[in-house]
Amino acid sequence: MQHRGDFTPVCTTELGQAQKSKPEFDKRNVKCCGFSCNDAELHRGWIEDIKAATGCGDFSIPMFCDPSREHAVNLGVLDQTIKDAKGLPLTVFAAYVLKPDKSITLIFYYPASTGRNYDEILCTIDSLQLTVKVALPCP
Repeated sequence: MQHRGDFTPVCTTELGQAQKSKPEFDKRNVKCCGFSCNDAELHRGWIEDIKAATGCGDFSIPMFCDPSREHAVNLGVLDQTIKDAKGLPLTVFAAYVLKPDKSITLIFYYPASTGRNYDEILCTIDSLQLTVKVALPCP
C-alpha cells in the first residue's frame, strides 16, 4: 500500500483499518506492508498516531521508508502533480496485489481524497486465489 505521506487523515484511518483487517489477510496468507517517502523516525511517530486515532491496538504492518525517493523513482510511482511542502512529488495512492512469484497481478489507484476499501481488496484477493485453481469469473 503506497501512501502520499505520514499523518494524512485518509492514510492514517486506512492503515488503522488495514491493521484491524490483518486477521482476514492472514487467513488468505497475504502479507500487507506500507510505503511512503517519509523516514523511519516519522513512521514511528505516525504509527503511534494511527493507534491512537483508530484504536487498532498493536500495529504490526511493516512500513517501508524512501525519503530519498530513490525506490519510488525506480518503480515509476511518483505523482508529479501532487507535491509535498518542499515541492517534491509524492507517491501515487495505490494498492498492489502480488502473486507468489512477486509479479504484480493487480493495481488499485485511488484519488488522494479516497481511502482504500479493504472489503473490496479482500474480495479481489479471494477471486485471484480461487481462479488460480479454477478457471471461472468471480463477481
